[in-house]
Amino acid sequence: MATYFPIFLDMKDKMVIVFGGGTIATRRTRVLLEFGAKVQVIAPEISQELKELSQNQNLTLEYRRYRPSELQEIDLVLAVTDDETVNNTIFRECQHKNILVNVSSDQEKCDFFFPGIVQEGDITVGVTANGKNHKKAAEVTRKIKELLQELK
Repeated sequence: MATYFPIFLDMKDKMVIVFGGGTIATRRTRVLLEFGAKVQVIAPEISQELKELSQNQNLTLEYRRYRPSELQEIDLVLAVTDDETVNNTIFRECQHKNILVNVSSDQEKCDFFFPGIVQEGDITVGVTANGKNHKKAAEVTRKIKELLQELK
């Protein structure tokens, strides 16, 4: 498996589609909105928190399933459904259209990893264990957060 290059993107006004409306989709959508992305969540069922977040002008919700060949003018896609077949179809479409994609259930089908994020003032830190050890990445993220709070 490759080691991933850390990069910080200006997400302001980037178009992101999140397929899935559960816990992981909610957490990732919340972070994307904090960084200024325009997010469209598409799922037959959507969490209460996402419904509440939809008051944000940068978030739209669609209560439906993924439709093959629907991805047009999208900057980033998160496939966070509980259906492996749907996630694989989304992945293939993104690969065909050169759209960066993260399939949360399969690290081999990720152009990027969604990092643990710590933000304190002008400092933003992203932490990943290359998709291998989520507990370790979470612990490192927690320690970095503590360190940055001490430096205030």
